[in-house]
Amino acid sequence: MIRSRTFHDRLFCLLSLSFTFNKLCKPESMTITEAQKNVDDWIKTNGVRYFSELTNMAILTEEVGEVARIISRKYGDQSFKKAESHLDLADELADVLWVLICLANQTGVDLTLAFAKNLEKKTKRDFKRHLNNPKLR
Repeated sequence: MIRSRTFHDRLFCLLSLSFTFNKLCKPESMTITEAQKNVDDWIKTNGVRYFSELTNMAILTEEVGEVARIISRKYGDQSFKKAESHLDLADELADVLWVLICLANQTGVDLTLAFAKNLEKKTKRDFKRHLNNPKLR
């Protein structure tokens, strides 16, 4: 009976994950706000809780390092090791975004609003700066 129950529990868990994945993943139309909600829902449904802010900052640093590894090998002067041939830039960037969203959620940052304000700041500050930069011509 315990074996059967464990099997059914695992099956239920897999079905729940599949349902959650299908419900959450609508990449063609997901807004930043929806992404923040999806991450929060996933943490509440599949995780125990958010990692601490300090832990997530360390994880973010680690994930950015993985992006840097791929960029330096694909676009820079380094070459991939045989064990690194499977690395996927899109997946690693998504990992960065995931942890960034976790940090925003747990610190109360609305990324849609923050991004809009940041874009406005850059637009005002750098209105002609890059147009007048001879290095960019």
